[in-house]
Amino acid sequence: MSDKRQDYISWDEYFMGVAILSGMRSKDPNTQVGACIVSEDNKILSMGYNGFPMGCSDDEFPWTREGDPLENKYFYTTHSELNAILNYRGGSLEGAKLYVSLFPCNECAKAIIQSGIKTIVYESDKYAMTPSTVASKRMLDAAGVKYYQYRHTDREVKIVL
Repeated sequence: MSDKRQDYISWDEYFMGVAILSGMRSKDPNTQVGACIVSEDNKILSMGYNGFPMGCSDDEFPWTREGDPLENKYFYTTHSELNAILNYRGGSLEGAKLYVSLFPCNECAKAIIQSGIKTIVYESDKYAMTPSTVASKRMLDAAGVKYYQYRHTDREVKIVL
């Protein structure tokens, strides 16, 4: 008979927590998205969050969402999923699982498919009806990438630093 504790967190809780914590590094004043890539044997391979590429100062590039395309964030920011893929230095991501706090856009879906990631666990799908997300799901389905929404538990996790 085992006396191990029974209230430990699941793998999905653990890795989604890491993704959300990673997103807290984003300096975007409106949207903070985090991602965590995990191997088939539940080892963290890489993490990322949305922000500007290295060498592009987050004090000099715009964070606004509206106005002239050259004066808002959309041409300049790198999404969390792409950052996590590009941050990985270990070789192939074939068969990996991606935890992400927001469903991937069409551009990130392309990178996910090309990198060999086979499963996506996402927290929010608030842009489900936008053309970008519809296109993303169409490509992911065609490429055989599985995805499912993270199921929240009632567990409260508090990190005190």
